[in-house]
Amino acid sequence: MTHKSIILIPTLKEKENLKDLLPKIFNLMPGISVLVVDDNSNDGTQELVENLAKTFGNLFFLSRTADFGYGKSSIDGFKWILKKPYEYLVTMDADFSHDPSIIPTLLDKLTRFDVVVGSRYTKDGGVKNWNLFRQALSKFANLYVRVILRLPIRDITSGFNVYRKSCLGKIDLDGITSEGYAFLVELKYRLYQTGCTFVEGPIIFSERREGQSKMSSKIIWEAIKLPWKLKPGPKF
Repeated sequence: MTHKSIILIPTLKEKENLKDLLPKIFNLMPGISVLVVDDNSNDGTQELVENLAKTFGNLFFLSRTADFGYGKSSIDGFKWILKKPYEYLVTMDADFSHDPSIIPTLLDKLTRFDVVVGSRYTKDGGVKNWNLFRQALSKFANLYVRVILRLPIRDITSGFNVYRKSCLGKIDLDGITSEGYAFLVELKYRLYQTGCTFVEGPIIFSERREGQSKMSSKIIWEAIKLPWKLKPGPKF
């Protein structure tokens, strides 16, 4: 399935990670494609990717110069991919928190489902290098969202996911305005509303190696408020 698949990696100053990650991906899966969507990084990310593309012909770069953010970057990447002849789409981070070697296993599950969530909170999943407070906060956040929105997913905030491209084409991407964790929640909720089928595959999440974190207090509060905005019924 890898030759019909493309990996979307949103980036912000991730050159030091990409120089190791991209060759690793293509060494593991020579037939797969990769799209790096970058938010105008000034660390040489574009030059690095364009140089690597001379070796790896299935590597593409999309530069963004305005309206920055993880969610906006992902949506621009989705729109780019929807115009291309791929059937499957993988989303992952550049910082090695997501292990690319698990991608073929996640893709295999698309033979029976529309969306595969790389899950820390299913059997055999887990996290590395997190303190107890962060583990508890993440588990509570996922439980909080799952109860409010009644989604049958234990790791709703996971960014390591695999989609059928046709499923993404069913939703209004421009109608998604959330960022960070909230974006990941809203995307899954919109897909679930269209009838897309979900399954979770276990992953081990490792703390980021290098680069700039995309997390902020604004993003955290947005994620807290989002389920009530999405929940059907009266708004208070």
